[in-house]
Amino acid sequence: MDVRIYYEDTDAGGVVYHANYIKYFERARTEYFRSHGFFVAELASNGFVFPVVKLVIDFKAPALHDDLLSVTTIPVRVGGSSITLCQKVIRQCDGKLLVDGLVTLACISPALKARRIPLEIRQMLEADMESVL
Repeated sequence: MDVRIYYEDTDAGGVVYHANYIKYFERARTEYFRSHGFFVAELASNGFVFPVVKLVIDFKAPALHDDLLSVTTIPVRVGGSSITLCQKVIRQCDGKLLVDGLVTLACISPALKARRIPLEIRQMLEADMESVL
């Protein structure tokens, strides 16, 4: 997913405010699932919600006003009721890795009870993991 950095994304020094990377990760995860035919609102209406339960971020270099970034999402682990995704933010003009993250999502019901990940989602994630190897 591409992200253009606008003035509103930055702090007074023109550097992307750190919390905005979490928003970019969220958007990229949503688009990742959408690109595979899974829609967050539809999953929720069917009783499958995927909140973030763990987030580890390594900030390597700053993004600046007007940069064009790519945010990638790659599954790295699929458990019975959790998914871990590797997400990266890369500046397009020079290919520099700016932010590296690992995000773990739980699969729960709207009543906040753990659920098994639906088979179709599990198969899609496992296929994507295999294609990266």
